[in-house]
Amino acid sequence: MCGIFGTLNFNSSKDQQYIYRDLFHRGPDEQRHVEQDNLELYHTRLAIQDLTDQGQQPMKYEGLTIVFNGEIYNHLDIRKKYGLQSSSSSDTKTILMLYKLIGMKMLEEFDGMFAFALYDSIKKKLYLARDRAGKKPLYVYVKGLQCVFSSELNILSKVVCPEIDYASIADYLYLGYHYRKATPYQGVSELENGCYLEIDTHTNLSKKVKWFDMATYYQKENRLSYPDAMERLDHHLHLAIKRRIDSSDLDVGAFLSGGIDSGLVTSIAAEHTTNLKTFTVKVEGSYDESHLAQKVAQKYSTNHTVVDITFSDLQKDIEKILINHGEPNCDNSAIPSYYVAKEAKKHITVVLNGDGADELFGGYRRYVPFKHYDFFNSGKVSTTAAKMLTSILPIANEKQSSYNYLYRLLKLAGYDDLLKVYNSASCDLFVGFEEQFIHKPLMKELSADLMSINQMPISSLKKIILTDFQSMLFSRLLPKMDIATMAHSLEGRSPFLSKEILEFAPGLQDHFKINKFKTKPILRDLAIRYLPADLINQPKRGFEIPLKSWVNGELKAIINDYLLAPDALYAKIIKKSFIEDLLNSKVKISDERRAKILFCIFGLEVWFKGCYRQ
Repeated sequence: MCGIFGTLNFNSSKDQQYIYRDLFHRGPDEQRHVEQDNLELYHTRLAIQDLTDQGQQPMKYEGLTIVFNGEIYNHLDIRKKYGLQSSSSSDTKTILMLYKLIGMKMLEEFDGMFAFALYDSIKKKLYLARDRAGKKPLYVYVKGLQCVFSSELNILSKVVCPEIDYASIADYLYLGYHYRKATPYQGVSELENGCYLEIDTHTNLSKKVKWFDMATYYQKENRLSYPDAMERLDHHLHLAIKRRIDSSDLDVGAFLSGGIDSGLVTSIAAEHTTNLKTFTVKVEGSYDESHLAQKVAQKYSTNHTVVDITFSDLQKDIEKILINHGEPNCDNSAIPSYYVAKEAKKHITVVLNGDGADELFGGYRRYVPFKHYDFFNSGKVSTTAAKMLTSILPIANEKQSSYNYLYRLLKLAGYDDLLKVYNSASCDLFVGFEEQFIHKPLMKELSADLMSINQMPISSLKKIILTDFQSMLFSRLLPKMDIATMAHSLEGRSPFLSKEILEFAPGLQDHFKINKFKTKPILRDLAIRYLPADLINQPKRGFEIPLKSWVNGELKAIINDYLLAPDALYAKIIKKSFIEDLLNSKVKISDERRAKILFCIFGLEVWFKGCYRQ
């Protein structure tokens, strides 16, 4: 895993020291760059495969030059399939050789996570590409004939100094993250997952190609029996985990929670490597799953570490953690993610995780009602009745309570607008408070995508899971883990996002993912083979951090300082009086939702002062 940066028709020589410095954490082992024709290509290397100088980048081969961030886990199999020969065992070299043979069709062969820039000096074409899920980031700035791209927004913004996109900021506040290609800057977009950009370096004409479309797989239903589907899943998981272990010349560890996703990854990984190192988070003030993780560690004799997070340094670290993202961020689970990655790096450089399992196999409680009712197409009678009920019921304050679940379900049923339905089902920040916005959120791209997905001949459950894969997983969860791990030069690998599983999971029958009121039954039943019985029916918790306590305690002073500042950015987008009323608890809203909104605004202000105005 590495950092990449590049330019077309743009001189970055004055910024070279900053480029290397700000991408150093992504590639501390080596920093190099080349200038070729009207291009500049930079690379900072975290050496995982081919630790010799044959793995150095930028890498050249027969008129091709590449800077590559990520890993191609099946590249040796690809070499055998196509008869590719090289003295180097580098997966980067495999990319160049395969491109020479079949061009960009090569992407369909890769099981991996990647973002790369490949320059074909003969055809005068520059290709920028990303993997199927969007594990590795790539941001692109275009102005006139100039193009600048980077693994991180922070260095990109320093070099090109873009203006703020206020419409995008309004959308961020409403949704809780930047959707798909959106960024907080004008002229800067994120290259989307499963896409590549082809740029003619002479004419500057470009086209975006979608080489992988998850939606097509949701429209291909497979009719495997339940036992056959479970066997196929078991095979795909073993293949994915083995590849992710074998394609590292360094020891590979695993994040291990008390849940079944990371438990499955750990148990199978233990079959393919010795002395597996595992890491569990024990979060102060939240439900403790470390005793469940310990049972898995004992069963498979892993070298286990419990990371006891006390958040004693939270006030000192919070701004740094949020600034790392390079854009406004309100996912508070980024905080424990940062600390566990910091601890893991003391022991290993490569770590496996369970990312993607919930979004592929139905792991969230909020998916259950979508299995039984089409909230994307509620009738008028249903929405009217639900609105009436929520207007008279008391507000739900306990996040994990049954009443809170029922209350949010009724709120969800009360919306007849697709955007509100999805937003209420996911982050649920400003739904119902739209009148408080000065700069109205438009959410044009998400609204269009929701309409497109709603027109597909698939079930309501498939619609919500597909939307989450395209939005929440791509735009929020994967960036969170990438930033947390790479802040400490740690590489995170996600077996559930393998090529085979991404092509297999969407077509599974709905009751394999939600069975009555049980989430991800196929994973739970598979886990019976591997995990202690105590773990099988544990509910999904994730990182449960005491956000309400923080907002009213440890972080109260710093949040107030940012939100009450006379030059606060949010005041241009949302009424300051509304935020002040929230600070003073004068808005009729649950304590949990109040804390989430205030933290969302706080994330915006930290970005504004720490990234944009630095």
